Amino acid sequence: MALTDADYLRQLQALLPPGPAWPKDDAASLTRLLTSLAQELARVDGRALQLVEEADPRATAELFADWERVAGLPDACAVAFGGDQTVAQRRAALVGRLTTLGGQSAAYFIGLAAALGYAITISEFAEHSVNDDVEHLLYDNAWNFAWQVNAALNTVIELTVEGTVDDPLGAWGNALLECVIKRLAPAHTAVLFSYT
Repeated sequence: MALTDADYLRQLQALLPPGPAWPKDDAASLTRLLTSLAQELARVDGRALQLVEEADPRATAELFADWERVAGLPDACAVAFGGDQTVAQRRAALVGRLTTLGGQSAAYFIGLAAALGYAITISEFAEHSVNDDVEHLLYDNAWNFAWQVNAALNTVIELTVEGTVDDPLGAWGNALLECVIKRLAPAHTAVLFSYT
């Protein structure tokens, strides 16, 4: 909690030497001078507390652009999306970039898509072997490294309460989903996209 003008005025007056040359009553010129100094000290104290809040990318407002620059955002995926991301999507991308550890599991990519506003499922393929039944599809060993993202053809992302008046009421398309998943997919795999 920031100190107030009155708090700083009391502190400044307490630093004055004792005696009649240093009056502490409200009408004294010295008190008015110290009041103006106290106001500035309180303002600086308040701004310092705001800086602590700005150090958290989940709550930053004034330093949001700096946080994005440090995290390398907007990246190629945001450009592919058209650059019309809402503030909430930009903040989610920022926090995700700073906190994501990565992963290779289907659950990781489903969670990643959900954070972007997409509901997906993932299909994995396996090479056909003699132990499979006759209805199993015939895949060769290259299919061991392929997986498929299943999503809606036109995913609609609507404005939320975290949005601003500059954000669109809705956006649709899957360019952002494809870009992010391709960027984070393990290098030895092939990602397929299927839209229903």
